[in-house]
Amino acid sequence: MTKVVEVIKEIKRILSQDTRGLTIQELSEKTKVSRITASIALAKLEGAREIDVRVIGNCKLHYLKKK
Repeated sequence: MTKVVEVIKEIKRILSQDTRGLTIQELSEKTKVSRITASIALAKLEGAREIDVRVIGNCKLHYLKKK
C-alpha cells in the first residue's frame, strides 16, 4: 500500500471524528506527513467527491461528505 493511500484512510478517519472542518496544515500535523503529501491525498479525496472544501479567505476547510 502506498503512503498516499494510507494517508487518505487516516484523513477520512480524522474528518469523520472532527466535523468542524480542518485545514491542510492541521491534517498534515495530525497525520504526521508533509503539507504536500496531505494536499495530494486531499486532492484525490476531492476528485473522488468524498470530501467537501470550503474556502474562507486564504484557508480551505475540509469536511467529510455525509453519506
